[in-house]
Amino acid sequence: MSAHVSAGRRRFVQAASIGAAAAATVGCASVVKQEGPRVVIVGGGWGGGGAARVLIESGVPMSVTLIEPNERFMSCPLSSHYVTGHATAESFQMSYAALVKGGVSHVRERVTAIDRTRKVIVLGGREIAYDFLVLSPGIEYMEEAMPGYAEGRASLPVGFRMFEQTAVRQEFDRFLKTGGDFVITVPKPPYRCPPAPYERAALMAEVIQKRKVTGKVIVLDENPNPMPPPIAKPILASFAELYKNQIEYVNNVEILGVDARRKVLSTSKGDIRYQAANVVLPMRAPALISQAGLGQRWADVKLPTFLSAVDESVYVIGDACGLPLPKSGHLAFETGQLVARHIASRVKSASTAAPAATMPNGICWAYMSAREAIGIHVATSWEPGGPPKLQFKVDPARNAAAGDGAMQWGRSMWNAMFG
Repeated sequence: MSAHVSAGRRRFVQAASIGAAAAATVGCASVVKQEGPRVVIVGGGWGGGGAARVLIESGVPMSVTLIEPNERFMSCPLSSHYVTGHATAESFQMSYAALVKGGVSHVRERVTAIDRTRKVIVLGGREIAYDFLVLSPGIEYMEEAMPGYAEGRASLPVGFRMFEQTAVRQEFDRFLKTGGDFVITVPKPPYRCPPAPYERAALMAEVIQKRKVTGKVIVLDENPNPMPPPIAKPILASFAELYKNQIEYVNNVEILGVDARRKVLSTSKGDIRYQAANVVLPMRAPALISQAGLGQRWADVKLPTFLSAVDESVYVIGDACGLPLPKSGHLAFETGQLVARHIASRVKSASTAAPAATMPNGICWAYMSAREAIGIHVATSWEPGGPPKLQFKVDPARNAAAGDGAMQWGRSMWNAMFG
């Protein structure tokens, strides 16, 4: 792939920008009365936002409720620029107000249980009934996988969910005043946004270098190379070319436990002391998935509909799915669109017939400096009876065109969901 944004990628970014601009205000629980089947979306991230937008613009009468406790959306993709001080937190936030103006009821509460028999979502003190349920709950951390983590949670932020980036930013700001070793751990896949730990390491190293801080970033990777494998070469080349003295990359290392009081990580290659750490834990679907009988570590779904394997009224999209697909924001967004169109077709035809086997694609970038990034495009395909197939197109080296393209992509995507 050339150092310039390809024509295909430009078309991809332009297509993602489709969405009507609107403005409104939203309260703690905004309720809009609508006719038709009741569609409830759990989770207001990339998947939920993509689904909600298509549903309200489908022209099919439906009552759409978005259950999301946060007042605003905050993007995890691109937010490493906030973590390392290159941008404000507000740069990656958008309001749900336009969705509300379009007809979505935004309920700012947390779901405590799903009763599939009665087809209700259980909140703190009430229930919401549904005819179709779209679950886009994201991920939770497997804290039990790292002995000692729970006791040191406050000083060991993961920062892979909305608004958690602030804790990582605070740890990094404190580190810059003292120097030393800042450790980032990388689990084995599957986990959310595989390039993200390497991007954080690079952007942190750039700041350390520019401010002449006495210290470095140690990346402890449980994998043999940066994940996913097609990006390993340009990632490692960037580390070596830009941050020879600021990044120490250690591969094939198992994290055995952490002692946050002593600031020591126990690993298969010995104890490692640190001044600060960003521990990226193994991940799974939130407990809501197993509670509802929809899967164990990840939700079991059917292609190409993303319907639950056990319930024709429930869809599961985004990172909570157990399919071998990229756990990325863009893929969640496209999956939300596919599911919304399937729901609209079911309402119109009263049929559960599967659509054509169109699959969502993944697109993301890994910044190696504040200006230069590596573009990553994942085309997916599927044939009945087989697993999804992935085809990667990765920039052979970091470049400024990809860095500019990433920000254009982000703004167009956020506008397509919430603008």
